[in-house]
Amino acid sequence: MDKTWDVIIAGAGPVGLFLACELATAGVSVLVLERETQPESPWKEGLFGRRGLYIPSVEAFYRRGMLQEIMGDEKRPMHFENTQGFQFGGHFAGLVVNANNIDFSRWPYHLPGPSFLPGPTSLGRLETVLSKRAETLGVKILRGREVSQLTDEGVSVQIWAGDECFTAQWLVGCDGGRSTVRKAAGFEFVGTEAQFTGYIAMCDLDQPELLQPRFTHTRSGMYIFSGPGHLHVIDFNRGFDRSQPITREHFQKILRRVSDTNIVVKALRQASSFTDRAKQATEYRKGRILLAGDSAHIHSPLGAQGLSTGISDAMNLGWKLAATVKGVASAALLDTYYQERHPEAARVLEWTRAQVAILRPDPYGQAIADVMRDMINTQEGATYLADRIWGLSLRYELGDTHALVGCSAPDFEFDDGLRLGAMLEEGCFLVIDFGSNSQVAEFVESLNPQQFMVQYCGRSAKEKFGLKGLLLRPDGVVAWVSTDEIEIKGLQDALSRWVSVTVMEA
Repeated sequence: MDKTWDVIIAGAGPVGLFLACELATAGVSVLVLERETQPESPWKEGLFGRRGLYIPSVEAFYRRGMLQEIMGDEKRPMHFENTQGFQFGGHFAGLVVNANNIDFSRWPYHLPGPSFLPGPTSLGRLETVLSKRAETLGVKILRGREVSQLTDEGVSVQIWAGDECFTAQWLVGCDGGRSTVRKAAGFEFVGTEAQFTGYIAMCDLDQPELLQPRFTHTRSGMYIFSGPGHLHVIDFNRGFDRSQPITREHFQKILRRVSDTNIVVKALRQASSFTDRAKQATEYRKGRILLAGDSAHIHSPLGAQGLSTGISDAMNLGWKLAATVKGVASAALLDTYYQERHPEAARVLEWTRAQVAILRPDPYGQAIADVMRDMINTQEGATYLADRIWGLSLRYELGDTHALVGCSAPDFEFDDGLRLGAMLEEGCFLVIDFGSNSQVAEFVESLNPQQFMVQYCGRSAKEKFGLKGLLLRPDGVVAWVSTDEIEIKGLQDALSRWVSVTVMEA
């Protein structure tokens, strides 16, 4: 292809596709190169394709108008309903959180609405929705193209996939934990090696009643028996060569050891393995090459936070890369992507390592598990774990002492019934003016329309938290607040921190 693309993305998984949507929404030309020839796969549905979406990714999809299609809910609950007994609220190394013990008053800015609660989806559904949206926005997706080598030439990047060569201003590696882009570009990838081998299997069992339902800690690891023939097994023996196929005999041996039973696996229908390697790139950008999702950080699937972490990468990077491509921000803006996202991924890696420590089949792991079990059964413990698992305390350090700055914006319900989430689909900066000040509206209107778009919302809300106005970034993060009447100078300075601002002459 002779065309020079604004951005080429390696990898058509959820992170690559969502990033493509974000860029295309901002008017950037995007090519996605995907190694696999077909999007459909049995690994993306059923037991293997189950994915949990936590609050940051639920908010991201809600704000781009895709949540209902991705979650498949006809009507999502707008708030949490406390019931008698037990409600699943997540888990920490198989130690289950009862959502009825969570104190939701700890998050006053997390308002009831469509994005209030986490929920499940499947990898297949998610990729189908994102692919359709991306192509509708003009993204080109080429399948059966595995990136083999690349060259950063300073003003562009040359990317080879087999015999084909493609050119782009920027390249983003979203090509998974074994990322070719990361390796070819020379990113340093550091962290801890595997302590266990995990297995996911669909199989036929003789005497399945020998296994305990749901999460079971044992002297050799843990297993999760989630339905007829549906098993997750964690084995600390680490003797398996993952380059080899998983045989029925091998899986039966592992299951027997971990479950401490003589159970018989009659047939192994489908199986895959994973480990708890926890590593992270020491930088997310080298010249014109960037990393996002599993290309930038890998960890065990314990807690199921990997997908939401990657989607948050894409939400954070998308508007910044688009602003850079369009010339309304310098490449220095991309440094804030690393500054904001690297610490969050590091927290996830620490979180998964802590879960591995609990699972260790020794007296130390058992002692930690006993302490954690006691803590989880308290309101304080359940609330803390929900905060970490669901991603409710995500806040970027933007240098402002107000508690909302750096946080995801509350889903304000305005007096006319419109919700904030419904106003963010175009991915623009948004000025919210609860007082409908005509001078603020005129200032926003006066901004050069060729720049990164800034929209104005002059509405009052049912809950304003004592605020007069806010500036939201395109990713829905609060960049600035005003508790007094909005001053144009303060608003302009806040906006100028992110993009160049030129006011048109009257």
